[in-house]
Amino acid sequence: MAQSPLTLKPSPSPPRERGLGGRKGELSERALGLFMLAPMAIVLLLVIAYPLADSFWLSLHRMNLTRPEQGTPFIGLENYLFAFRQPAFWYSIERTLYFTLVSVALELALGLLFAVLLNEMFRGNLLARLAMIFPWALLTVANGVLWAWILNPSYGVLNALLMWIGVLQEPKQWLSDTFWTMNVIILADAWKTVPNMTLLLLAGMQPISHDLFEAAEVDGASHWQKFTRITLPLLRPVILVSVALRTIGAFRVFDIIYVLTGNGGPADSTKVISFYNYDQAFRFLYFGYGAAISWLITAFMLILIVIYVRLLRTEVVQ
Repeated sequence: MAQSPLTLKPSPSPPRERGLGGRKGELSERALGLFMLAPMAIVLLLVIAYPLADSFWLSLHRMNLTRPEQGTPFIGLENYLFAFRQPAFWYSIERTLYFTLVSVALELALGLLFAVLLNEMFRGNLLARLAMIFPWALLTVANGVLWAWILNPSYGVLNALLMWIGVLQEPKQWLSDTFWTMNVIILADAWKTVPNMTLLLLAGMQPISHDLFEAAEVDGASHWQKFTRITLPLLRPVILVSVALRTIGAFRVFDIIYVLTGNGGPADSTKVISFYNYDQAFRFLYFGYGAAISWLITAFMLILIVIYVRLLRTEVVQ
């Protein structure tokens, strides 16, 4: 059939511009993104990756700055095996576990209590929430100095208060007692970190519908039953995340112990693993051994993270 002269031929489509939508544009965007990320990647490599690699290399060598003539011979895993043979290493682990378990349990209990109270609507609620942030905002060193004044046997407010209410008959040397020193340090650490735990738990309570509590009240549930059967089950994932973060933070505690005791005393009763690592690396200058201990701490942290992640996934699936 002959084509009519009036039939219009479709005009050829204009050549596709290779701008932002074309393949060349996509490659240029990707290149631009990599170019813009390159400075941060270099900084991360210099600040994080290189020190990690260097410390691991150091942990496989014997390096003692008090004997520089020995050099840095390669000894493989000897530093790690040496740590496992040291009673002081295991004692510091025991002190660290005690600090971690007691402090996290105390912070979780107080955090839950304060979060439930602050979740209620009452006059001054906003002011109470702002006051809760104050200890958390303090630097850890400033918190340690503050508690050193509170615990001072001569002019400390804790002794004055306990003597005023009749609990003590004479001032007590809180930081000279092998039992009380660790426990008052736990108290000082909890005073600073409970607000963080409280705010995390309070944020987890906000999405819980009030209809659930109203329905429970209609069924005659008490406040304790509403907490244990509604709030606590729905709050478990948030509790798990909060406990995981605080466990990791408590296991590597160092600065507040250093400020309050100076040397992990008395009688090494507060010498946690971080303090033991500090002594070996920076007091006795066993850099290779200190690096090995640091990697052992890191390995323990990774194990904890894996355990918490699996528990969190189990909670989410349920």
